[in-house]
Amino acid sequence: MRVRLFVLAVLASLSVQAQTTPITLDQAMAHPDWIGTPVESAWWSWDSQNLQYSQKRMGSPIRDTFLVNRAGGTAKKVEAAELANLDGNDFVFDARHQQALFVRNGDVFLRNLANGSLQQITRSNEMESDARFSSDGSAVLYRQDNQWFRWSLNSHLQEPAALPVAENDPNKAPKADDLRDMQLRLISTLKRIKNDREELKAKAEADRKADSTRAINKAYLGSDVQIDWTALSPAGQWLLAVTSVKGADEGRVGKLPKYVTESGYEEFEDERTRVGRNSPTPQNLKLVNPRTGAVQDISLDALPGIAIDPLADLRKAQKLDALKGNRVVRIDAAQFNDAGTQVAVMLRAIDNKDRWIATVDFANGKLVSQHRLTDKAWINWNFNEFGWLDNNTLWYMSEESGYSHLYTQVLGEKAVALTSGKWEASSPIWSNDKTMAYVLCNRAWPGDYEVCAVNRNGNIREVSALDGVEDFSLSPDGNALLVRYSGSYLPPQVATVNVADGATVKLTDTRTAEFKARNWIAPEFVQVPSKHGAGKIWAKFYKPANYEAGKKYPIVMFVHGAGYLQNVHARYPTYFREQMFNNMLVQKGYIVLDMDYRASEGYGRDWRTAIYRQMGHPELEDYLDGVDWLVDNQHGDRAEVGIYGGSYGGFMSFMALFRAPDVFKSGAALRPVSDWTSYNHEYTSNILNTPQLDPEAYKISSPIEYAENLRGNLLISHGMMDDNVFYQDSVRLSQRLIELKKDKWEVASYPLERHAYVHPESWYDQYRRIYELFERTLK
Repeated sequence: MRVRLFVLAVLASLSVQAQTTPITLDQAMAHPDWIGTPVESAWWSWDSQNLQYSQKRMGSPIRDTFLVNRAGGTAKKVEAAELANLDGNDFVFDARHQQALFVRNGDVFLRNLANGSLQQITRSNEMESDARFSSDGSAVLYRQDNQWFRWSLNSHLQEPAALPVAENDPNKAPKADDLRDMQLRLISTLKRIKNDREELKAKAEADRKADSTRAINKAYLGSDVQIDWTALSPAGQWLLAVTSVKGADEGRVGKLPKYVTESGYEEFEDERTRVGRNSPTPQNLKLVNPRTGAVQDISLDALPGIAIDPLADLRKAQKLDALKGNRVVRIDAAQFNDAGTQVAVMLRAIDNKDRWIATVDFANGKLVSQHRLTDKAWINWNFNEFGWLDNNTLWYMSEESGYSHLYTQVLGEKAVALTSGKWEASSPIWSNDKTMAYVLCNRAWPGDYEVCAVNRNGNIREVSALDGVEDFSLSPDGNALLVRYSGSYLPPQVATVNVADGATVKLTDTRTAEFKARNWIAPEFVQVPSKHGAGKIWAKFYKPANYEAGKKYPIVMFVHGAGYLQNVHARYPTYFREQMFNNMLVQKGYIVLDMDYRASEGYGRDWRTAIYRQMGHPELEDYLDGVDWLVDNQHGDRAEVGIYGGSYGGFMSFMALFRAPDVFKSGAALRPVSDWTSYNHEYTSNILNTPQLDPEAYKISSPIEYAENLRGNLLISHGMMDDNVFYQDSVRLSQRLIELKKDKWEVASYPLERHAYVHPESWYDQYRRIYELFERTLK
């Protein structure tokens, strides 16, 4: 680790001293095609000798597919006539590894791995998915919407395997009705008609059961539910159906106006609901016998802690009714073992304080808890993969140690951690024989992502040495990894890595000659000491090659978005335009610091949840520490500090100017949240609970509550079609600033932009305003 960090520091130092190529604002904000279009996705061919990848066509929104040999060479564009023989990007193998299934364009295909022959199983206008082999290897199972079908490998007969419907059973006796009973008692003709009808139904059902050529009947789940998703056992004997109440009130939605339209008239589209207006719809689990149609509700009572309300104290403080009975849940996923004898289900409480993995006792129709993950703040929305190693052993990801790691557990026994330490394992892929797992890992330092291999004894090693691994897949023969990787100024490319010795072949470099010819400022990866008990805060630092003697440099702080996102890493940044803008700022005499503040991804559970019930507070402390570090160590001018960022970064720009007005002189808040009560439920309720339960958390976390403190210079920039952070957030804050009689602020509105800007003209105009703001106020 120390050697690698030393090398990174040396390389960064050497690079920053090289003559950088000047970048103009117009070039930095131009359409990114000038950089070269990245490899967007990549997948193996069936023979493990070739790979396919998708790449955007220059000057066009069209994506092309390319084929390249794993040993290297020139990539070949796949022409239209060759599309029919392409593989999908997610193989499912049979037990003997002789055949593979994949889904392409919503149809199911079967590839023979001995000779490469391809057979199409379905061709429809519906979307088939979840293809797998039956447990006895005789058939292919696949899902169409929420219904399942079986295709015989021998006869090629297709038949329904499970037909759940959200309807009442027409054969079930109607509910008691006094008027009906009286009619049948008094009118003998009606009674005879009823008896004849029931006799015909009984005979038809008996014939169906006796005739092996007949398809199975529907399974009736009731007309008062909607079926959200289903999972079928590979043996076909059990179906799990996840349902919710039909027509449940999801809360009031607003209307998003669009002013610049092709029609010339104002147009409107529905917005999402706001936090706390209605919680996500509760889900229930039903166990279905597809062959008999029998349906049984599965109780949640066996889940430990299901009846305990972790928010009871907040509920009591707000004089809200106490919860009665079990907490309601959402059901994330279900995984059957290969034999179909066990199924594992992942459930999480709607308050997101608990996540359970449970198996199902089929005989008794109840859950058996296998693992519970509890977090007083919130369960991470990442690191939730799980599955089976064999018919009696689970594997799963969990943050229970404080960092995401991989665990195995024999049913009913204590779990075993295969990975451990102050780093994060993610995106596990198991070898074909389930003896080795491959995971993304950042063991050397939080921003260095590689692929690690770990066996079932917990022995771990790094397989790749690319520093910026984005994602990976294992070849069908299990001997190589297909890796998408990137660098600070290298958009995602593809390489192959031998799993035995790490031998690497880099297969693409899609950058343009113009972009490759440029010298950029390599960001220095630094650790800023926290004065607030947070240890070290990783950051990217952009500075001139040589400081001028006696000069103090104006400071610009960049804030990444999303909150839970990592921007201090060796990968190509999501904020590649901002990185070029930071280069330009250095050219113009600034120094720039980009921090992975508390709440950022990649640093473990405690770093992630530090903002629980206090968004904008720990993060601001980190940025204040960043300013101090620049002043004390990097010739920063404490009197000339600016800040900018988008989305969560815009929110933090508000918090900086409103809560630390003596430090931050100027700031740009792009597509910013000004009031968390207007944001969505799924994200916000994790961190701040709901406005009804925890109004104080929303009050101290919302910039609009601190607007009276604005003394510096503020630019607000927002897309008027933003369907993530609504444009209304900026309009409401503007009205608040007007009423407070604040000056030195402005709003820039972009009529044709949503949350993620796409038009170069908007990018240019926005960053021209930011640059002019800093030039006008920080020099």
